[in-house]
Amino acid sequence: MKKLKDILPSEFIISVNGNSDISVTGLTLDSREAKEGFVFAAMHGTQIDGSAYINSAIDNGAKVIVASSNYDLPEGITLVETKDVAKTIALMAASFYEEPTMQLQLVGITGTNGKTTTASLLYQLFTHLGYKSGLISTTGIWINEQKIEATHTTPDSITLNKLLHEMVEADCEYAFMEVSSHAVVQDRIYGLNFKGGIFTNLTHDHLDYHKTFENYRDAKKAFFDGLDLDAFALTNIDDRNGKFMIQNTKAIRTTYALQSPADFKAKILEYDLYGMQLIMDDEEIFTTITGKFNAYNLLAVYGAAHLLDIPKEKILQGLTILHGVEGRFSCIRSTDNITGVIDYAHTPDALENILNAIKEINTQNKRIITVVGCGGNRDKTKRPVMARIAATMSDQLILTSDNPRNEKPEDILSDMETGLSFQQKKSALIITDRRQAIKTACMMANEGDIILVAGKGHEKYQDIAGVKHFFDDKLVLAQYLKERND
Repeated sequence: MKKLKDILPSEFIISVNGNSDISVTGLTLDSREAKEGFVFAAMHGTQIDGSAYINSAIDNGAKVIVASSNYDLPEGITLVETKDVAKTIALMAASFYEEPTMQLQLVGITGTNGKTTTASLLYQLFTHLGYKSGLISTTGIWINEQKIEATHTTPDSITLNKLLHEMVEADCEYAFMEVSSHAVVQDRIYGLNFKGGIFTNLTHDHLDYHKTFENYRDAKKAFFDGLDLDAFALTNIDDRNGKFMIQNTKAIRTTYALQSPADFKAKILEYDLYGMQLIMDDEEIFTTITGKFNAYNLLAVYGAAHLLDIPKEKILQGLTILHGVEGRFSCIRSTDNITGVIDYAHTPDALENILNAIKEINTQNKRIITVVGCGGNRDKTKRPVMARIAATMSDQLILTSDNPRNEKPEDILSDMETGLSFQQKKSALIITDRRQAIKTACMMANEGDIILVAGKGHEKYQDIAGVKHFFDDKLVLAQYLKERND
């Protein structure tokens, strides 16, 4: 519990109407979660105007309202009028939770692809090395050995500070988190003290929200622009946007690459579906994590650990025991030698990367069967591009439903189909039911073939018309591969 006057930032505040000596018991952006003594921030979101829920928050016990306008509120309610609700509540949350990022070494990872894997591998590595650590990622939130389910890639500023405070309370020394472009633009990470930032890559994604690629790129760059002098900015210099990301940062600039001159370098010696031999910093290591894109992720992990002053020999030894992240290039094999690959690839670049990795490993030139769809209520421009990539790089394409959300699956598949040539349309199968699509792929596969099921990865649901139905690509794929031989 804190006094309101003790957590109010000097920035952005226009006026405080009411008692600033009041005790604050919590903060929320959701009026339904308000309780006695809470602060409610009336945020203007992309779909909801928080000011419409001020009375509801007060009815539930909120005593302080943070808003961008002056409202006539009941007696006993304090109004904090501010120029920027998002930034104000972010700073209030940091203060309320005792500035957790001043007590942790927090590293943020941003980019289109590789955020989850890089953050998760850093958490794995530091935990293996004996450091108490936290993880905030798409696949889940970890505080040492305790897992909390994640609802967003990057939570809101109040939830973030609360989680980071819990990490401090659990004696964590390090925390690793994904930083989405939405989180940067919406000031969810505002006021956090990052020890370092990592840029993985930048490709086509989220244009439904950002509207242009330049806006999306600039959102990522803003994360690095906000880093302090004593932080590090580690960028993938092989990516054409790598230099751009760090050109204005105050942080210490460092680079990693497989192809270009860089501070941290690696070379792939060989790899197959079940492992990879690398030379990293002149040392040869083997890892069960495979694929060129994962070589970049491992190199980012190595560079970040080095910049966090972990000895080289400890890092390299640790890299050899890391395991892949659920739903990222996860492989299963049937008794008749058919390999199934489950991957979260849901952008054109990610899909091309995973198919390139499979093609390079596929030395026997067996058939590649790809099952893929696109999410509803998301960037429509990537749909034909993903279909074209899958058709061009596979021997058999099956287009199916992903998370249609509030769109008709048939409309999404129709958008995807526009990316196919006349001949590709003739050979592609369109099976709306995802379970049936995976079953069909398994039934048509021959010995040695590789089936890629892309788009959902670790997710355990399918979002249809706002309802989440249980669905696990890996379980479904394993079931039908087994049924082939029953």
